[in-house]
Amino acid sequence: MAEVEAASTVEPAPAPEPVVHTCRKCNREVDEATFATELRVCGGCGHHSALTALEWIDHLADPGTFREIGKRLFSSDPLGFNVTGPYRERLREAERRTGMQEAALAGEASLEGRPVVLISLEFDFLGGTMGSVVGEKVARAFEIATRRQLPVVSILASGGARIQEGMLALMQMAKTATAVSQHQAAQLPYISVLTNPSFGGTFASFGSLGDILIGEPGAQIGFVGARVVEGTIAEKIPKAQRRAEALLEHGMIDMVVARPLLRNRLAILVTQLAPNCSDVWRTSPLAPTPEPTRTPAEVIELARTPSRPRAPAYVERVFQSFSQLHGDRCYGDDPAILGGVANLQGHPVVLIAQWGQMMPMPEGYRKAQRLLRLAEKCNLPVVTLVDTRGAFPGLEAEHRGIALTIGENLAALAQLPVPIVNVVIGEGGSGGALALGLADVILMQENAIYSVIAPEGAAAILLHDATRSDELLPALKLRAHDLLDLGVIDDIVPEPLGGAHRDPDAAARQVLERVVHHLSQLTSIKPKKLVQRRADRYRAIGRFERGIVHRARDIVARISRSQ
Repeated sequence: MAEVEAASTVEPAPAPEPVVHTCRKCNREVDEATFATELRVCGGCGHHSALTALEWIDHLADPGTFREIGKRLFSSDPLGFNVTGPYRERLREAERRTGMQEAALAGEASLEGRPVVLISLEFDFLGGTMGSVVGEKVARAFEIATRRQLPVVSILASGGARIQEGMLALMQMAKTATAVSQHQAAQLPYISVLTNPSFGGTFASFGSLGDILIGEPGAQIGFVGARVVEGTIAEKIPKAQRRAEALLEHGMIDMVVARPLLRNRLAILVTQLAPNCSDVWRTSPLAPTPEPTRTPAEVIELARTPSRPRAPAYVERVFQSFSQLHGDRCYGDDPAILGGVANLQGHPVVLIAQWGQMMPMPEGYRKAQRLLRLAEKCNLPVVTLVDTRGAFPGLEAEHRGIALTIGENLAALAQLPVPIVNVVIGEGGSGGALALGLADVILMQENAIYSVIAPEGAAAILLHDATRSDELLPALKLRAHDLLDLGVIDDIVPEPLGGAHRDPDAAARQVLERVVHHLSQLTSIKPKKLVQRRADRYRAIGRFERGIVHRARDIVARISRSQ
């Protein structure tokens, strides 16, 4: 019998050590595979590490739906640039390191079932800078989105324009801004996400032109990087002042959204800004208009009671999926005016509300103007909630243009080609309230007030004593029933027995029913007719006498006095 050889005992190769990621901020260690599933966000401190352009596309696009735009575009070397190494060699090295042909990846995709165009920049490819190819890809992406009537979502991670391509790179700012402007002219939504870093020519062109700007937590965002600032004007800008959170505070971006929540937020916004809603409004029988039962003094006490529901209570109870937007993109964000996009019975609307007894600043009214432009662009109805003692009267407001912004708001509302329903939910004080109050339909809650001036201000002017305001209350005609008789408002919203603060849920239901009832009627009116009806409405407000009537009344009065 043949001798059987002993089986060899070969030791298996040891398993490779898992790659460990150490957080730059808190030093927490996690294996790379787990970190990738967490979207490269530290579970300990929340620090956001960079995603590649391809990782962003994989995260946002529904599986198997991404179709690349401009796949066969490659950079040339138009200047023969050879500083710190030949430009062509740097391009080849960036291709080897990233596996990408250029610093931009763009294409059509679906996001939660909604068709979109996605653009993502790769910072590891020459700092995500924009040269001819990046500019061309971005421009083509917007042009395709315009032709196919699609919203655009861009993800910025860039140091700016590409120095190695000189003025050809700088001109890509103009090229991409032009493509965005054509997309905007077609009334299509664009959302720009600013990751770390977002600087220079990419941010100062297409990256800053989004209808909505979203920053990632801690992202460094600005026009010029720190080294350029120091080299140009010898100034050091603290890092904290360039973070997304600082830009939010100063009114330059709309929101800061953590990466794990971003996809869902983008899907909601895309659905709200590019609605496909053919459902009719579901109206309910309206409660009868309440009879006047309270004196002006009693009404003003209820309007000003601290427990009265303010705008946030109605936002929570009347609307759904509220996407709050911040900032005027000029100076700051004013908490006195709350605004954004929300759903009302499944219909997206733009909501702008004054927050309780706060006094709005110019930046609040400029924020409102931004939202009105968004409503016009996306053809969304507008609901405004008025509740303010008036616009802030201080010197800082004057220097920032308070009167100008109120006038601009009124002009914008007058010409807005979408339905506007206004509800006075508390105190409507003077022009600061009216700046959100010009509308197709004006509603007032039963115990709200609306006045040319605060009673205390009227007493200070006419009686030289603000404490005597009670003497003027009946003459000011500030109750809802008085204003309905004068033709200033259109309808009164009933409140629960004892006032809205007794049952905020019931008060909100009454507001919802009245708003939906009037929107259901307004949305069937053509835009031009809607604007003309609005103009006719305000043209007819006012009471005066013609000359012959005035003379006759004067003669009768003189005769009466002489008797």
